[in-house]
Amino acid sequence: MRERRGLSRSSPRPQGRSGTPWLYLAPALVVLGGLLVYPIYQLGLISFFQYTQAQVSGGEPTAFEGFGNYSALFSDSQFWQVLVATVLFAGACVVSTLAVGCALAVLLTRVRALPRLVLMLAALGAWATPAVTGSTVWLLLFDPDFGPVNRILGLGDHSWTYGRLSAFFLVLLEVVWCSFPFVMVTVYAGIRAVPSEVLEAAALDGASQWRIWRSVLTPMLRPILTVVTIQSVIWDFKVFTQIYVMTNGGGIAGQNLVLNVYAYQQAFASSKYSLGSAIGVVMLLMLLAVTLVYLRLLRRQGEEL
Repeated sequence: MRERRGLSRSSPRPQGRSGTPWLYLAPALVVLGGLLVYPIYQLGLISFFQYTQAQVSGGEPTAFEGFGNYSALFSDSQFWQVLVATVLFAGACVVSTLAVGCALAVLLTRVRALPRLVLMLAALGAWATPAVTGSTVWLLLFDPDFGPVNRILGLGDHSWTYGRLSAFFLVLLEVVWCSFPFVMVTVYAGIRAVPSEVLEAAALDGASQWRIWRSVLTPMLRPILTVVTIQSVIWDFKVFTQIYVMTNGGGIAGQNLVLNVYAYQQAFASSKYSLGSAIGVVMLLMLLAVTLVYLRLLRRQGEEL
């Protein structure tokens, strides 16, 4: 027995297999490198130079600015106002999307097959609608002259896009409408994977639906909720189309600007491409920081992702 144990301990491990998974991943890594790494590299590179329309047209040479673009950006009061508005707006969108998506996912498990199919098709239709088309339809629905919403609510010719908060609220509704299907379908699939015996045992113990969701389903669905939360944070933090279309480029005097639209204005409307690139780099670092912090907190709690 000792000899066998010794042999098993000293038996050499198979060589040459450690790199096999990377060989399978190599094509995907090459594609990702071309589609993601190189553009990010170019984005960061441009942010360190003076790159305006004069440099694009060849009228002036490109000059190295170092952190000058970032210094100008961080000293701009409008940038900080837009940053705060973006964080608050994205946070509201994420919470609302998760709440609606999770509630409808639970509802799908409680209804019969035909209502479930209708709800699924309606949600997937909203998900598949292009952002420009969906934003235009929502503008027509809330139009002060011809929109049915004002007539139903008795608001007369109230303009939803005139006020800052009402415009953000209108865009939030459209963002949630086109985003909740992903959360709903993903969470619904996770709920269906939970053993029915667990839910039946909780119901027999007298737990309410809210208690079952909070104490039973949420811990079991935490990896799935992590994925949909991170995806929602990324999508909602970089919202562009809805804001640009529904508020006509950022609202009156830029009152509804978010970072993505602000970067677009700086880069293309003002031809300050290096400053727009600096805003893009800041957004990328913020999203990476939020994602890494969230994943680290989950790993400390013992979750496997």
